[in-house]
Amino acid sequence: MEADREFDKEKLLGKSFVFDALDDQARHELAAFAYVKRFRSGDVIFSMGDPGQSMMAIAEGSVRVSMLTPSAREITLNDLQAGDVFGEIALLDGGERSASVKALTNCALIVLERRSLLDVLSRNPDLSIHLIELLCQRVRRSDERMIEIAFLDLPARLARLVIRLTEAAPGSPEKPLKKLSQSQSELAGMIGNTRENVNRCLRRWQKAELVTLRDGWLIIDNRDALQDLAEGD
Repeated sequence: MEADREFDKEKLLGKSFVFDALDDQARHELAAFAYVKRFRSGDVIFSMGDPGQSMMAIAEGSVRVSMLTPSAREITLNDLQAGDVFGEIALLDGGERSASVKALTNCALIVLERRSLLDVLSRNPDLSIHLIELLCQRVRRSDERMIEIAFLDLPARLARLVIRLTEAAPGSPEKPLKKLSQSQSELAGMIGNTRENVNRCLRRWQKAELVTLRDGWLIIDNRDALQDLAEGD
């Protein structure tokens, strides 16, 4: 129980679109049911295809979200940090996990079980309608990502990814990150391309003084120029 008092569970879970659909009373109630679970670096939090009965907010540490292609190649979808939330879809439908998540560092996660959410929604039908609306918004954003892969050229897709991975959370007073630690293979996997093509693009950007590649880091030197590329200018 001591570990539970270390974190503001309601604030951390509040980063989820699920909590955006709830009123203050429902948020308080759900946060009271949430609990802390800890993982060591390298631990598998869950695997693609596992039953999904919870969502998790990262209180400490970082995790990697990935999936296997039909050819058994692992693709990194995202690296998540403290304050991020994952597993929301399984929380809603109780279906299989759509991706795998592994701890990159020692982690403390705030876990909310599906049965707790369903109990609250069953007593608040209006909240269910709002949740459906928010879920549709996420589907629309996913469609936009698919359009990016299908129609945008590599520089625009890569620039959008770099901007997205480094931007501060909405409403956060923090400034955007200036560098990324993801490998070129990981970046390529996130935009559906090859490491070789990503490397060539980054080398061109480095020559144009948009970025610097140093000691495994991708350092952003000209964010405005990358933003222009991301917008297709």
